[in-house]
Amino acid sequence: MAAARWCAREPRRPAGARRRHARPRALGAAPDRRGPGRGRGTPLDPVGPRRCAGPRRGRARHHAALRPGTALRPGGAGKVPAIAAAARLARPDGADAPGRAAGGRRRPALHGASVLVQGRLRPAAGVRRVIEPVIGRYLRLDLETRPHRVYFEETGQGVPLLLLHTAGSDGRQWRHLMNDAAVTSRFRCIAFDMPWHGKSSPPEGWQGGEYRLTTAAYTGMALAVSSALGLDRPVVMGCSIGGRIVLDLAADHADAVRAVVGLQSSAFVAPYYDTEWLHHPHTQGGEVCAAVVSGLIAPTAPDADRWETLWHYMQGGPGVFRGDLHFYKGEGDLRPKLARIDTARCPVALLTGEYDYSCRPEDTLATAAAIPGAEAVIMPGLGHFPMSEDYAALRPHLLPVLERFAALP
Repeated sequence: MAAARWCAREPRRPAGARRRHARPRALGAAPDRRGPGRGRGTPLDPVGPRRCAGPRRGRARHHAALRPGTALRPGGAGKVPAIAAAARLARPDGADAPGRAAGGRRRPALHGASVLVQGRLRPAAGVRRVIEPVIGRYLRLDLETRPHRVYFEETGQGVPLLLLHTAGSDGRQWRHLMNDAAVTSRFRCIAFDMPWHGKSSPPEGWQGGEYRLTTAAYTGMALAVSSALGLDRPVVMGCSIGGRIVLDLAADHADAVRAVVGLQSSAFVAPYYDTEWLHHPHTQGGEVCAAVVSGLIAPTAPDADRWETLWHYMQGGPGVFRGDLHFYKGEGDLRPKLARIDTARCPVALLTGEYDYSCRPEDTLATAAAIPGAEAVIMPGLGHFPMSEDYAALRPHLLPVLERFAALP
């Protein structure tokens, strides 16, 4: 199809005369309806055949109504729609116009930057910018003979403190603790995302199988990360599934750890809902996972921390939360191992929020009763994610425990 042509012609200009460019109309102004002639026509108006202004060998030309998909001759008709479109999109305050300074020169910069940069570059008055001391890195290591790339964050100095997140979430749950100078002044805090979680991808070939966490895999992972980072007998603190696996470390690997802290920790949790719904074609996995755990957050938790905790669950990979619960609600029953824990070699502290129907306070107390010398504290006003949902309420219970463990040989 022949290209649509704009046939309005300007009158001949005397030699050396400057050409006057059409100016875009102001935003919201009515289009020019005067038709073609003397350079005033617009290709957005004509819809039928008209005779072009000015003689052109006496032949009639026709204006094509410009519709989406109409071809435009480069450098010809395409210029006019572009100008009109630019006018419609222009900011009414003229802030996006190139403008010229005194003397007709183009302003070299906007807010001290290139004229191509629009908007305010300096922070508004009162905006506070803080760079946190937390550093994120990747660790390459083999887990169960398969190569992995594990993301971890660390901060502080002193006794190594290895932090384990809950099922279906990631190391961001420890954000408040890792910015607490009372902790980081005495501990080198390290929080890693388990494979399949957060910024740690699954291993190569993951699409050919199903993720299912086991006791052996979880314990091996914690020990492998500790060894790869050169941690000397760290204090290990975990929550939920992390609070469960620290019991296995204390029972079978007391020489590799200095002490363990279990948040929302118990040796066993009886299944109380069908986990198949966490990864089902009739549901949106992330939102279902967040909905399942939303009732485990204490009603007194700050709103911002509540929703950030839930957001972490909404971002979980397909089937990952369900795969973690294979360990937590089935395979990972550690009750037979509790009698092997020697708190003289590996001290055990269990801190559990009262508002938790997954790891109930009575579950934690029963676990502590089976471990001679274990300490158990039931924390009022806290739920299943104390370090993430309300760190300020956890802190008075946690700091004395960490202070004692920091003094261990």
